[in-house]
Amino acid sequence: MMRVNLRYKLLAFVVFFAIVVNAQKKDLTWDEIVKEYECPEWFRDAKFGIWFHWGPQAAPEQGGGWYARHMYMEDVGRQKFGKMARAYHEMTYGHPSEFGFKDVINSWKAENFDAEYLVNFSKKNGAKYIVALANHHDHFDLWNSTYHDWNSVNVGPKKDIIGEFKAATQKADLKFGVTSHDDRFLNWWKPAFGADKTGDKAGVPYDGRLTKEDGKGLWWEGLDPKDLYGPAPEDRTPEMIDSIKENWERRHLELVDKYEPDLLYNDGLKFTYGDHGKEVCRRMYNNSLNKTGQIDAVMLLKRKEKGTVEEVESGGSNTLREYPWQSEITFTDWFYKKDRHLTHDATTILEMLVDAVSKNGNLLLSMELNPDGTIPHEIKKTVKTVGDWLKVNGEAIYGTRPWKVYGDGKSVRGEQVETVDAELRNAVAAQKKGEHFNQRTTATPAFAHDEVRYTTQGDDFYIVVMNPAKGEILIPSLGVSSEVNPGKLKSLAQLYDGRSIRFKQSKEKLTIKIPAVNGKSFPFVLKANFVK
Repeated sequence: MMRVNLRYKLLAFVVFFAIVVNAQKKDLTWDEIVKEYECPEWFRDAKFGIWFHWGPQAAPEQGGGWYARHMYMEDVGRQKFGKMARAYHEMTYGHPSEFGFKDVINSWKAENFDAEYLVNFSKKNGAKYIVALANHHDHFDLWNSTYHDWNSVNVGPKKDIIGEFKAATQKADLKFGVTSHDDRFLNWWKPAFGADKTGDKAGVPYDGRLTKEDGKGLWWEGLDPKDLYGPAPEDRTPEMIDSIKENWERRHLELVDKYEPDLLYNDGLKFTYGDHGKEVCRRMYNNSLNKTGQIDAVMLLKRKEKGTVEEVESGGSNTLREYPWQSEITFTDWFYKKDRHLTHDATTILEMLVDAVSKNGNLLLSMELNPDGTIPHEIKKTVKTVGDWLKVNGEAIYGTRPWKVYGDGKSVRGEQVETVDAELRNAVAAQKKGEHFNQRTTATPAFAHDEVRYTTQGDDFYIVVMNPAKGEILIPSLGVSSEVNPGKLKSLAQLYDGRSIRFKQSKEKLTIKIPAVNGKSFPFVLKANFVK
């Protein structure tokens, strides 16, 4: 009897404790969050993240990053990156009335996907946070989604992709983020409801017109194509659209509750479906608050919005920004395609990273994967080179903060660049028209040799020479009497070996003697200390 009483007392205590803890949980409104939100320090310190923008659209080897849409289009208009999609699809899979994107999903097996290897490789090569694609415009969830049957556990890989990335990232002691691009799928999927206008299949509807009943006896029996492609355009009612938005919210509340991301990116200028997206963000922030005691999560949008951090897709910033922000870049068309050349090499990635950090930003690099989940050889090689540079020069990147100005050089001052052609001069002029500028790529003319960027950490000051060459460079911003008043330079050394660098500082400028550089060099970091 005494044991029974003890059990009841213990049970009562547990229930009481749970009630007290639950009562103490905070549930801030959005307005309350906005008043106190600041970008967390972990994000500001991290600087470099790797993003696995990967899903069933990686399965076709050609056809661009919007394959799922473009495979239904005989003419993709000005969207050059999808021009091969339809021809490749018919050659590889057949006509889209017989083999649609739902079947492409089923063909994607991710048989060599190893989240632990991918995360550890990223960490070894400098990434401080990991981001994974949760869904794309194709409306396919890459997690064990309770509210959406078209997910990676039910179809295709039969794996919880987000769950495996989350576990591996947590084990590696890195921050974890997810991205959602699912706000435009209704318009995006309209071509799936079309038909060829000419030829042998003229008038034969694509598989977007199939019904749940049509799947009887087939691999997709029990699944409804309407849940993937949405209702046919002519059948959409306001009530139906509201139901889709509510379903989006339920799915994404589950995403942030189950996988507890430190970062969420909505691919849009504002919150997905307005208040629905804002509610998901609010939940993520409150989850963070109750877990860590502070709002330690990041919401990324493509415009300035209180309570969020701004994202710049495939570009950077013209200015040193007051608030933290992030640049995102990728190698080909977001999903790896063999018919596209790589947009980036190690040089352009490092240039984008250094430039972003000097302007109070981060860089998120999309490391595209093969359909089976392995890293393409040329991408692996490039990321390893970036990692090698960061192992030597990371002190000038991680945990740093921008200086009073972000840099100096001919492009910063808007002067004519004598060493390159008119293309760069035109690009500089175009950049000055707005706050954002397009990314540097392998096709971009080289920086002038006097182009520098600045970062700081405590009393340490870093000068990053973007395109070093032997000889003198002149830096007006670091003259003793310049408007930003850096003070008198006490010492200057190469970061990688501590070797002193010759310099002369006058009122008007700082003159630095760059030692010999063997061939084309990556950004070259100097560590400076000024007299206090």
